[in-house]
Amino acid sequence: MEPIKRNDSGAAVEDVQQRLARIGHLPEGAVSGTFDDATATALAAFCASASLPEADEVTEKVWSALVDASFNLGDRTLYLRMPYFHGHDVLELQHALGALGFFYGDDDAIFGAHTEDALRRFQLNMGLPSDGIAGAYTYAALRNLAHSWVGKEAAHGKVHHLGFARAADVLERNAVCLFGTDEFSRSVASRMSNVAVATNPASKIISADSLSVPPDASMMLVHVLLSAEDAEVGVPLVSYEDEDTLALRLTSAVDVARGASWPRVSVLLPGTVWYEAGPERSAQHYAITLLDALCSALQA
Repeated sequence: MEPIKRNDSGAAVEDVQQRLARIGHLPEGAVSGTFDDATATALAAFCASASLPEADEVTEKVWSALVDASFNLGDRTLYLRMPYFHGHDVLELQHALGALGFFYGDDDAIFGAHTEDALRRFQLNMGLPSDGIAGAYTYAALRNLAHSWVGKEAAHGKVHHLGFARAADVLERNAVCLFGTDEFSRSVASRMSNVAVATNPASKIISADSLSVPPDASMMLVHVLLSAEDAEVGVPLVSYEDEDTLALRLTSAVDVARGASWPRVSVLLPGTVWYEAGPERSAQHYAITLLDALCSALQA
């Protein structure tokens, strides 16, 4: 991006000013659309608070930090991915989970594997789908408990060790190629790969789109599909429904597949919509829950 500097004017300057105002460095009445002295002073104060070198213009690095700082809890859906989500909303989430007794890590504003684990345990405690995705239902639950965490210190205790299956070395020990045959199933496969790498950078569970060479017989192929008609004859086909028994049913299919010359398993998704969620939220939910079930099956 082109740096935004003193005496510039327009929508980009106004956006910068609004973000500076949102985080308390610029009065609302000073949002003018022109990079003036007040904006320069506010920018210097922000850089100091964000541990950035003093700057008199908004560079790409400063802009990225400003965007992160201006997210509030609930502004966006958060989940484990690579690159990690980071920002003020993640920091607020970590603080809330810590004060409620679910998160014992560092409040580093980075949504990593330990933050996801704490979120999943909070969701389980609240009777929500425990998929580690902070969306509308999770934020509503946190808002309802605001009296229990706003302004409170984090609870102290032992660091919780990740309990879900993919936290084990199963990600490193099993070479798996995930693939789909339509836009939605390819998105699910790609997201599964992304979450696996975010959990463990040495993961060998990757999507076909991430492979630099074609898969060989040393890799298990997992075909994510939306129609049973797309399933290959003779390949174990596992229905995603119901989710509670998915890992158990996948274990049986993986056992059968391992006896073949080229191990293959197909998983049939129930559709492109999870409850009333949109396509991206639905794909992410299926990706996380399917990856966890697959890891459980591979380590069984």
